[in-house]
Amino acid sequence: MSNMHTEEINYSADGVEMKGYIAWDPDMVGARPAVMVVHEWWGCNEYVQGRARMLAEQGYTGFAVDLYGAGEIANNPDEAGVLMNARIEDMEGTRARFTAALETLQAHHVADEDQVAAIGYCFGGGVVTHMARMGAALKVTGSFHGSIGLAAVDGPENIECRVMVYNGEADVLIDADQIAGCAEQMKKAGVRYNFIQLPGALHGFSNPLASTNGEKYGLPLAYNKLADEASWNHLLLTLEHEFE
Repeated sequence: MSNMHTEEINYSADGVEMKGYIAWDPDMVGARPAVMVVHEWWGCNEYVQGRARMLAEQGYTGFAVDLYGAGEIANNPDEAGVLMNARIEDMEGTRARFTAALETLQAHHVADEDQVAAIGYCFGGGVVTHMARMGAALKVTGSFHGSIGLAAVDGPENIECRVMVYNGEADVLIDADQIAGCAEQMKKAGVRYNFIQLPGALHGFSNPLASTNGEKYGLPLAYNKLADEASWNHLLLTLEHEFE
């Protein structure tokens, strides 16, 4: 889409200014359903910005959010771990940052405030599933190789959000306790929940840079083209079904 519009968008919460990235098709008239994209432990980098553009190509408003603040990007796993763990240790602050991003998107002129979904990768997958469990105003969430243990918390009941989890069957970083804890909470909340195992897929299966990073840093990461395309296409079908 040669005429796609993209821009940086700033918002603040928790005493911090965040730098998000928004994309939409300017040839479409009026507001349209919107999808937040929450980053891996690396931060709001080109990968999640690219996913926002892919969503814009499908007719949505795509919004890659920044949960670290100031658009900070990690350069290596040590830096990424520090940034991610700080957010996990302060989930109240993380919820505030997510909510600020959601409200910023809902207020944007090309986003339908009542038709918002959120997807996330790795750390971000855990965050969007957590926010669904906490009753955020979302139609759909999609977690890709996400840290879904973050959703194993008590929250409100009778949640209407559709929750999708795409997990690599060979992912050694997401253990059975995380999977069971998330499923228990989704059942408790009456959520329409689908957990989809992708055969042979390792952690990071959706990111073309995962294999390179896995080899470089000695981590059990790998890109899997089939798992990536299958999970993405399934998500698009889910969005089409759930958005009114």
